[in-house]
Amino acid sequence: MFDGFEVARCEGDGAHLRVRHGGSGPPVLLLHGHPRTHATWHRVAPLLAAAGHTVVCPDLRGYGASDKPPTDERHTPYSKRAMAGDCLAVMRRLGHDRFAVVGHDRGAYVATRLALDHPESVSALTVMDAIPIGEALRRCDATFAASWWHWFFLGQTEKPAERLINADPDAWYLGSAEQMGAEAYEDYRRAIHDPATVHGMCEDYRAGLGVDREHDEADRQAGRRIACPLQVLWATGDDMADLYGDVPGVWRDWAGDRLEGGPIESGHHIAEDAPEALVGALRAFWRSSAPHGAP
Repeated sequence: MFDGFEVARCEGDGAHLRVRHGGSGPPVLLLHGHPRTHATWHRVAPLLAAAGHTVVCPDLRGYGASDKPPTDERHTPYSKRAMAGDCLAVMRRLGHDRFAVVGHDRGAYVATRLALDHPESVSALTVMDAIPIGEALRRCDATFAASWWHWFFLGQTEKPAERLINADPDAWYLGSAEQMGAEAYEDYRRAIHDPATVHGMCEDYRAGLGVDREHDEADRQAGRRIACPLQVLWATGDDMADLYGDVPGVWRDWAGDRLEGGPIESGHHIAEDAPEALVGALRAFWRSSAPHGAP
């Protein structure tokens, strides 16, 4: 995986992250979703590096081989604000003060929070298979609850999900070497068989139901918007269009002057299923956003 890339352990903002980075040129930060590690990008990152980008792929705090800080009653150490702070610190330590960000699934929430909290650092934002957490919970109905019930299962504290998941992680977390690639699959399996990682991933969801929603709601009420160009992508094999219809339209109240996007023919894990199509969409977006300071 990641031929020509380096692996480092970088200090974030309260947690050390495992980081894979390589290439040269305008920097791009790739943020994975649940329950993946940074290895989910192993088919995308080399293509971006070959196209002239510096590519940085961390394991988010709580995930993979990154730190799992102690939590608190409100789960704030696993808020997307805390995760975004890690990512910003890592990018600065690697010498990147302004960069494009691409986030998938839970990583999309971290990417969004990074763009909202640190607009001076994010040149362009791509979110995949996600709308803001606050929007998802505000719009939650029976269809959402039936399809995305894992949000509420993983977010429980009195009957914690960890006990059930750790009894048979392979039965809970589906994946295969054929889909993910052999090395990426082994990295993923090491993560899901680590009880500390399972706990960290659950904490991510607990924060999502509480403090993350509060942060999003405060931004919504204040009319805070994403300052950089915004691209919204979603997999045709996922249920985003079924849940929300006009997916970019959900983002319209959050976006600035530049909002675009569309579907990609893929299953949920776009970086694994359709890497070439994804890279093509990203590069087209960055080219069209270049006058606005994007890479």
